[in-house]
Amino acid sequence: MVITLKDKILEILSKDASALSVSEIEESLGLKSVDELKELLKELNELEQEYKIYRTKKDKYMLFDNSNLKVGILLSTKKGYGFVDIIGDEDVFVHQDNLNGAINNDQVIVEITSKKGLKLEGRIVKVIERKLKQFVGKVYFKNNKCLIDLDDKKVNLNIEIDSDKTLGAVSGNKVVVRLLNRISNNNYKGVIIKVLGHVDDPGVDILSIAAKYEIEEEFPKDVLEQLKTIPDHVLESEYSSRVDLRNEIIFTIDGDDTKDIDDAVSIEKLDNGNYKLGVHIADVSYYVKENSPLDEEAFKRGTSVYLSNTVIPMLPHQLSNGICSLNPNVDRLALSCVMEIDGSGEVKEYDIFESVIKSNIQMTYKKVNSILEDNIIPEGYEPYVDKLRDMSDLASILRKNKISKGYIDFDIDEAKIITNEEGEAIDVVLRNRGIGENLIEDFMIAANETVARHITYLEYPFIYRVHGEPSEEKINNFLNFVSVLGHSVHKMKKITPKSMQDLLGELKDVKEYSVLSTLLLRSMQKAVYDKNNIGHFGLASKCYTHFTSPIRRYPDLTVHRLLRTYLFENKIDNETLKYWDTKLVPISSWSSERERASIECEREVDDMKMAEYMEKHIGEEFTGIISGVMSFGMFIELPNKIEGLIRIDDLTDDYYRYDESTFSLVGNNNKRGYRLGDEVKVVVKSASKINHTVDFMLKR
Repeated sequence: MVITLKDKILEILSKDASALSVSEIEESLGLKSVDELKELLKELNELEQEYKIYRTKKDKYMLFDNSNLKVGILLSTKKGYGFVDIIGDEDVFVHQDNLNGAINNDQVIVEITSKKGLKLEGRIVKVIERKLKQFVGKVYFKNNKCLIDLDDKKVNLNIEIDSDKTLGAVSGNKVVVRLLNRISNNNYKGVIIKVLGHVDDPGVDILSIAAKYEIEEEFPKDVLEQLKTIPDHVLESEYSSRVDLRNEIIFTIDGDDTKDIDDAVSIEKLDNGNYKLGVHIADVSYYVKENSPLDEEAFKRGTSVYLSNTVIPMLPHQLSNGICSLNPNVDRLALSCVMEIDGSGEVKEYDIFESVIKSNIQMTYKKVNSILEDNIIPEGYEPYVDKLRDMSDLASILRKNKISKGYIDFDIDEAKIITNEEGEAIDVVLRNRGIGENLIEDFMIAANETVARHITYLEYPFIYRVHGEPSEEKINNFLNFVSVLGHSVHKMKKITPKSMQDLLGELKDVKEYSVLSTLLLRSMQKAVYDKNNIGHFGLASKCYTHFTSPIRRYPDLTVHRLLRTYLFENKIDNETLKYWDTKLVPISSWSSERERASIECEREVDDMKMAEYMEKHIGEEFTGIISGVMSFGMFIELPNKIEGLIRIDDLTDDYYRYDESTFSLVGNNNKRGYRLGDEVKVVVKSASKINHTVDFMLKR
């Protein structure tokens, strides 16, 4: 390993907590010539720009981590103040007078000004990067000026639009705005770059949230032009080089309203008792060529986004619902992973190849579950019952195998929002997860692992789905929390998937289980994409990728591209391997970032739609459980996952205080406490679709 001058500078500064002058650093390095001094000054300047070292007012240098300065992300609140989120350190409170023009989600340098125990307070000294590039809000006019009422109340900005930069927007229009220049303090000039529609138009509520996360509904012109060159059926010339599976029994299983079908499955019971499982995935990379307009737009989007009754696809509908979708009774190009799996769930042999398939039937989870759970056979499914039962048997074997290795099933319910034709929320129910849903999940995991193991064995550059081990501190905090609630669990000697699985098993029967499983999940790291394989902790998998959804995830499309390059075209020269080794870094990073944005967007839409639904139920009674207790009140979760707040000021039968030691609210006189997991009866006090909030009161 080559030790650079920068490495030597950092090593010298790491040995001394105090700041050193240039001459002191020069002397420690043993530099003699003028040219060496110039190089030192250049490297010091670069390290300062990289925020690895800090230059004091006296022109001395110290490690950035040894200074009172920290780099983090500002998380603003509606009340104006904020917290700087610093990786591996405590959050820093920043009063609104000390924000220095920083806004929500900015990457900033914060100076620590006081420390009381673990509570840090500071001031923003510099905005490194403004993460939010565009804002969404409603147009209004005041004194003949076009102004924007921003949707995100955490962003404390006043934006004025000159008359030639309004795109013709009128009062009440929802628009996307980009900042131009700062006038003073939090006052900015801006330009309207898109008019989403009137605030009351159907669907504008969802498009407004999507725009906040830079999720675009419309495709650019060059993408639409490229679509004209792609056929809507498989061409005769495309059959010869592929394995023809059109005479095999292959079918798809998806939700009732699914139109973008990535995956199809097949099964055969072999004479030796093993199963031959086929997972056949749409060959999207055949149509979406690298560096084409379609590919560049797919990369930019990163993923399809599913928002209530709206889908904003990664690929245009002509592809995602057409030639790339494994629709029934039509020929489709696929990449197939066919595995022989034994009775213990181990893959004994496999093959990965280009194929052409014809799905026999588009099955739905609901109808498959009626067969496998209730033995009711829907019309048209009769020829496939035996295949489905074989699949169910194999899925049980695969799941048992996963669990034996430590697969963690958090068993967390999800809400499904039912909307009418105008997109208005009319019901919120739990999403059903039956045998059919689990079966497909088990088969996809088996294929993902098989593909990942194959390329890992070959040691070619690849993109993995990785999930790191949770921090010991977070798990210990969780265990302490469980102990405070009065539950006894075995001490965890080592954090492994199996020990986490055992922990969940010990908590399975406690009344707070649904809340605790969610809290434990939040203690885990987030799964991301990476070219370095560290395994997938949650799946207890040593080697995992995403191969099965190339219509809606860019990493899967990349995996297909790599398979074609390495396995089918046999391009494994040094130049090709070096090219992909370099390119997979930005693909992994950007895909992870866009996935996070889509998840946050989906959650915000769900919160908004749940509040919209509850606006029609003000005054009604519900039963829920306490899902969170804070100094300002407690959160109540209803059986359908709608969550609302009971403010401490609305607990009027006594004076309640927050007890940090027991995470509960305790009354001064009656000593009655409200704790996590308690069941309570509530009345809907208020709900706001605009603010995405629901407020409850205890039923008296």
